[in-house]
Amino acid sequence: MAALTPVALLKSQLNLDHDLDDALLAHKLDAAEIWIGNHTGVAFAAGDAALTEAALQLAAYWYEQREAASFEGSGRPVPFGVRDLLNSYRESVTGYVAP
Repeated sequence: MAALTPVALLKSQLNLDHDLDDALLAHKLDAAEIWIGNHTGVAFAAGDAALTEAALQLAAYWYEQREAASFEGSGRPVPFGVRDLLNSYRESVTGYVAP
């Protein structure tokens, strides 16, 4: 699946002015959009500013923090701001939900 968020927008987010990592950036955006859909239960929609911002923040974080573990004390899998942006998209469920 190709990412709906333009790579050029992510490059602006990261202040990148070269094309050397475009394939990697496209992959990070694709993975971020899939993660967002799985996290919220809502399909990623191009043009939704909050979802796009969450995808940009998450893809930029994963681009800059390429290892699963960090020795600098910042080994969070997802930045707090991404979860904050997505909270309103998640349906709150309490108790048992039949499959």
